[in-house]
Amino acid sequence: PTDFRCPLSLELMGDPVIIASGQTYERAYIQQWIDQGNTTCPKTRQILSHTNLIPNYTVKALITNWCEANSAPVPAPAKLSSSSNSVEDLVSGNPELELAAAEELRLLAKYDTENRVLIAGAGAIPLLVDLITSKEKKLQENAVTALLNLSINNANKSEIVAAGAVAPLVEVLKSGTSTARENSAAALFSLSVLDENKPVIGASGAIQPLVDLLVNGSLRGQKDAATALFNLSVLSENKSRIVNAGAVKALVNLVRDPTSGMVDKAVAVLANLMTCPEGRVAIGDDGGIPALVEVVEAGTARGKENAAAALLHLCTNSTRHRSMVLQEGAIPPLHALSQTGTPRAKEKVRDI
Repeated sequence: PTDFRCPLSLELMGDPVIIASGQTYERAYIQQWIDQGNTTCPKTRQILSHTNLIPNYTVKALITNWCEANSAPVPAPAKLSSSSNSVEDLVSGNPELELAAAEELRLLAKYDTENRVLIAGAGAIPLLVDLITSKEKKLQENAVTALLNLSINNANKSEIVAAGAVAPLVEVLKSGTSTARENSAAALFSLSVLDENKPVIGASGAIQPLVDLLVNGSLRGQKDAATALFNLSVLSENKSRIVNAGAVKALVNLVRDPTSGMVDKAVAVLANLMTCPEGRVAIGDDGGIPALVEVVEAGTARGKENAAAALLHLCTNSTRHRSMVLQEGAIPPLHALSQTGTPRAKEKVRDI
């Protein structure tokens, strides 16, 4: 149970103590935190009115009963050693300890929702952000991946951005190892889910390296880059940035390649970009219209919806584009879609 684990070590507590904020920790770990000069509660960030440690006999009894009921060994009071993988190891200055701690936190945060809350509460996020700039590539990879896993928790997304993670993630996206670049893109797409983070990421310089990954990355990297660009393209001020970074041509190429498995995602991004003038010009210039007509004719239901939405913007705002759509033989597939498409697709076709 979460309440039986120390928020700093994430392990069952053998000597639980209460601090001034009312939170309970393993004595050795919170004592180390205080001895390092910290004056706040690691979990709540509340300033401590005193540093007394009060034994929590109730929690200790509950842990003992739980261990006996589940045939688990009753934990002994923790004794810290130089090989401890607590959160404090992230700032030990020892590359081996920092790497081991980052690896452990990455794994702990990968699948377990409770762990993501505990790790963030222990103050690990700003420490991991600092490690993103490490010259040790393996340490950098693990720090980026740990933040990616922590960002799955929505409450952590804001904290990660507030800790200044975006700028170093962008640098990794530009020049990190292939694994670090892909995980950085995945972290940015996860963070960009929150509306409050979209302008921050869009203004950070992240868009160009995301487009570069969309062009040159592995399939996984392309998917993460495309998802990040989709999230960012919801915000009007990011649309022109994405177009100017050369995204439209890359997206059209993906639409034309059914084997990529990226058609629907690419069309969805294009549909967002078509709401800005630069996006409409680029798709006309980069061969996007015939690609969209093909999707209307033979794509998935979702792909047809978004392709119809993109064509609607093109036809509504430009007689030149309207003529190009007609020249591509769009009428028969659009008519068929008006009969058999989803309600949204039918609506778009009627408006065209």
